[in-house]
Amino acid sequence: MRIKHALMGLLTVALMLPANAVEAASTDEAAIARNLDTFNTLFKELVTYYVDSIDADRSMKIAIDAMLGDLDPYTEYMPASDQDDIRLLTTGEYGGIGALIMQVGDSVMINEPYEGSPAARAGLMPGDIIVKIDNDTTAGWKYDKVSDRLKGQANTMLDLWVRRPYEGLKHFNFMREKIHIKAVPYYGVARDSIGYIALTSFSESSAEEVHKALSELLKDSRVKAIALDLRGNGGGLLESAVQIVGNFVPKGTMVLQRRGKEKQNEKTYKTTQDPIAPDIPLMVLVDGASASASEITAGSLQDLDRAVIIGSRSFGKGLVQETRQMPYNGIFKVTTAKYYIPSGRLIQAIDYSHRNVDGSVNRIPDSLTTVFHTAHGREVRDGGGITPDITVTYPDVTRLYYNIVRDNWAFNFATKYINEHQSIPSPEQFEVTDSIYADFKRFIDPEKFKYDKVCEDRLADLEKLAEVEGYMNDSTRAQFKVMARLLKHDLGKDLDTHRDEISQVLAMEILKRPYYQRGPIIHSLKTDECLDKAIEMLGKPGEYYKILNIKQ
Repeated sequence: MRIKHALMGLLTVALMLPANAVEAASTDEAAIARNLDTFNTLFKELVTYYVDSIDADRSMKIAIDAMLGDLDPYTEYMPASDQDDIRLLTTGEYGGIGALIMQVGDSVMINEPYEGSPAARAGLMPGDIIVKIDNDTTAGWKYDKVSDRLKGQANTMLDLWVRRPYEGLKHFNFMREKIHIKAVPYYGVARDSIGYIALTSFSESSAEEVHKALSELLKDSRVKAIALDLRGNGGGLLESAVQIVGNFVPKGTMVLQRRGKEKQNEKTYKTTQDPIAPDIPLMVLVDGASASASEITAGSLQDLDRAVIIGSRSFGKGLVQETRQMPYNGIFKVTTAKYYIPSGRLIQAIDYSHRNVDGSVNRIPDSLTTVFHTAHGREVRDGGGITPDITVTYPDVTRLYYNIVRDNWAFNFATKYINEHQSIPSPEQFEVTDSIYADFKRFIDPEKFKYDKVCEDRLADLEKLAEVEGYMNDSTRAQFKVMARLLKHDLGKDLDTHRDEISQVLAMEILKRPYYQRGPIIHSLKTDECLDKAIEMLGKPGEYYKILNIKQ
């Protein structure tokens, strides 16, 4: 009953409109008041008379999520208990031990400690299974509960027991700290001449970290160009994007305009500092997971003809969210505006206001997009993310690769490999040799390997359909048998066929243990196709300026 009264109080205070306001309201306001009154009464009746007990908080969360689910996926309500993620997104900080964890079956294990974190300094390692936290056994606990117990105020003690593969139980006792997750996990000189910066998020510290990395790289006489890597960066704070662009363009340059339903939601964002790299050739690397603030950065630099964009088409998120405080410390993250980059284009790829009959949404087809022009007259289009100036086609992920990653075969092999090797070569020198790959093939148990047999399943479905449709005869049946033999999986052969692809994930898992996030990044740059394209472009006299339509 206490929960019921609290919820009813919330609804009465936060949702009901005064009677005199309803009487003077417009038609829309009257409809809002009428529906809130109906909902208020219905919920009260449900909680009071339904045959079983009602979890009021859960029911309200379901109702809110259903209402917001009909809008865009970025508009959401978060009660006080679920706000760690948004604080992490905006500040890059939280209180805890500094480690990623993951659910594997009935256990929760350490996926990756952050470099320099309490977890890393204490000696926690990927693969450590968490078995006890502060004298409480974690048997049967799920990821969320373990995460909640590991987090906490800085300067509070944590007692932790883990089971380490190949070694047994280990005990750790250490202090939680304020954890800062770096937005720039690595920067350095790639391919002897490119100042490379990996930016993984847009938080409050991102602009400062990029500025520091850029300043250091510009001091290196080898650096002839800059590559800002936004691949896999899902965005974050709009203001951070504007500050980062300000490193490369004149002070006072317009980066974007924000336009909402109301006048107060309209705003123009301009750079506010003098650039530190106004002239050096600049490349921005993007892919399908580059979104939001990443697209503001890449798109504005493209529109201003300040950077060559390399990679694959970005995600296409042109919506702006703001957070609003709600009763009982809840937060409402709501889409209030759309943003338009310097050419005037909106890069939003999906129109959530127009849904199909089944409620699904589609990307805006290229045929319905509009041509805009960059500062130097190049054609660019709206409505579908940022299209690179130089396209890199990434191969589709194979089912074999997916199964190896999903079921942690590469992760578990790396745990075993680290246990058996005292030292690992530097990321620049490390290679997945024939010997390492042969060990991995032996490590996979064919009896336990869960192969998604897509081709075989689709062929079986087609065979059934042919039977139903009357196409099956002796000749057709014989052809199906031939196809079945051709499409039957041979795990050993498939592992050999896709060795290059699988070697990449093996290297990543092995190197992240001694070298943390920077290890896999450094190693991947040796065979990075985007950097290949950048080197090819820079090797042709005048090609960079030709792409940007700049007269030398």
